[in-house]
Amino acid sequence: MSSHREAPEISKDPVADSTDLYAFVSPDKPDTVTIIANYLPLQVPSGGPNFFEFGDDVLYEIHIDNNGDAQADLTYQFRFRTVINNDKTFLYNTGPIESLDDPDWNRQQFYTVTCVDMHGKATIIGKDIPCPPCNIGPSSTPDYAKLAKDAVYKLEGGARVFAGQRADGFFVDLGAIFDLGTLRPFQNLHVAGKNIFDAPGDGVNTLDKTNVHSIAIQVPITTLTKDGKKYEYTDAAATIGVWTTASRRQVRVLHGDKGDDLDLGPTVQVSRLGNPLFNEVIVPMAQKDQFNALPPKEDKRFAEFVARPELATLLPVLYPDVFPNLEKLVADKTDRADLLAILLTGIPEGIIEGFQNFTGDTQADLLRLNTAIPPAAEPNAFGLVAGDAAGWPNGRRPEDDVVGIALRAVAGATFPLIDKEFTPDEATALLEQGITAEDVTAGFLGHFPYLGLPYDGFNNPSL
Repeated sequence: MSSHREAPEISKDPVADSTDLYAFVSPDKPDTVTIIANYLPLQVPSGGPNFFEFGDDVLYEIHIDNNGDAQADLTYQFRFRTVINNDKTFLYNTGPIESLDDPDWNRQQFYTVTCVDMHGKATIIGKDIPCPPCNIGPSSTPDYAKLAKDAVYKLEGGARVFAGQRADGFFVDLGAIFDLGTLRPFQNLHVAGKNIFDAPGDGVNTLDKTNVHSIAIQVPITTLTKDGKKYEYTDAAATIGVWTTASRRQVRVLHGDKGDDLDLGPTVQVSRLGNPLFNEVIVPMAQKDQFNALPPKEDKRFAEFVARPELATLLPVLYPDVFPNLEKLVADKTDRADLLAILLTGIPEGIIEGFQNFTGDTQADLLRLNTAIPPAAEPNAFGLVAGDAAGWPNGRRPEDDVVGIALRAVAGATFPLIDKEFTPDEATALLEQGITAEDVTAGFLGHFPYLGLPYDGFNNPSL
């Protein structure tokens, strides 16, 4: 998955687990950028009586680098607090929740938004903003769309914010990928699958009808860019780098039956996410926890795994005679300069006509967005590799099929960008999960916060 349970330690700490990060020029407000950071993966909609919520003991942050040094020039911090209104009931709600201050809603959550500039000056731009409840069902949350709409708030400085439960917009055939990479559309060509399957199969979206918790913020482009200007796409200052983190206090004292636990000391980063799939499929398991604790400016230590990704070695082995050109590329021990650019520096001008999102020579896992490239009139789920410059790896939109894009890129689809003599294998253009993006994105909104309403527990009692 993009970053769901991607490292051993964070898999034990779901409320701090960053699952997906999106950053895109808002299609309905193209003078703004929308950033969405998702946390708390694999939520079963019917998961009561303790329904899902953000961690009061977690510091959630969205960072923006606008000068290419892989350090935050602007950070939005989100801190949550939970209020129990009735300490005599075990219920999440004792009647229909019809408003964000409904007394029948027993466990409410509020948050504060703080903006931190490059000098460390912190300014609170939103305080005690209510989250919507989880989507329980038609009796408990009869008009969930209104509750969610009411939870969109304007912040000081012209930004808008939302924090709460949404449908998980990421789609992946997890069961197939981790069953030795048996991609269902190619299952009959798999080294083991050819003895099991007679024909290709249809993909299965493992995350279908699961929810996440989203922190979404929509900010004027001029707030995010260097010197507060709008730039032409050719100008380096048009590109920003985005990543999200979650941090906990360094020490926890457990009081047992004596009262509340106590958190002490400075905050320590426990989760990080920039590009989708970076820690998931690039970083070796032995270094995944270390990656989550490091800042992006230290990512040069992972460059060797980008230059020679393990997946590129596995594809010719798992699918004999399907990727002969890729197999030769791997055998020649050729460093993948294309992947290094896509994931760690951005793509310089002159490589792709009408496009660049280069941030300099500092290697860092950042979601790079050229804010001067307008939204596509007809978005293509395969993004930049399909000629849609508004899609990943230029930022990331919810509809982007990042697994399919990554598979094609690793298989060699992007290598001709730096070696025009290389011909990608014919199968590379066909690599996909077998999941129709249109089916997954049908519930997406055309406006902020874009991700669809969460699935309710009554109509989706199990996965």
